[in-house]
Amino acid sequence: MAVELVNPAGLPAPEEYRQLSIATGSRLVFLSGQVARDADGNPVGAGDLAAQVEQAYLNIGTALRGIGGSFDDVAKLTIYVVNWGPDKYQLLGEGVARAAAKLGVDPVKPITLLGVAALGEPDLLVEVEATAVLE
Repeated sequence: MAVELVNPAGLPAPEEYRQLSIATGSRLVFLSGQVARDADGNPVGAGDLAAQVEQAYLNIGTALRGIGGSFDDVAKLTIYVVNWGPDKYQLLGEGVARAAAKLGVDPVKPITLLGVAALGEPDLLVEVEATAVLE
């Protein structure tokens, strides 16, 4: 694996994510923001944040498999959530856990979580972009 995830001494060690990743591979991959759409572009999980998070993570896994990688190659995630509030944390975690189970991976990565007023389409509740490193 080209990505080592670390919580260095002197910083908090959260369970939900890691503070940094160390990438040693030779292919740097930037994925566009993934949303709750299936392979045909149909909406998934209308009004359901957990379902939309799950689909976005699954789409990242699908994209990386398509170029010979996997979700394990993700070095950093940026997650945009519409109208973010602490009440949504459990739903976010639920969606991540379901996707991780389906992908067979540890989903814990360095993340940046941003609350936004809206995304590109009115039915979207979350968008997840990823940076990955492949050997």
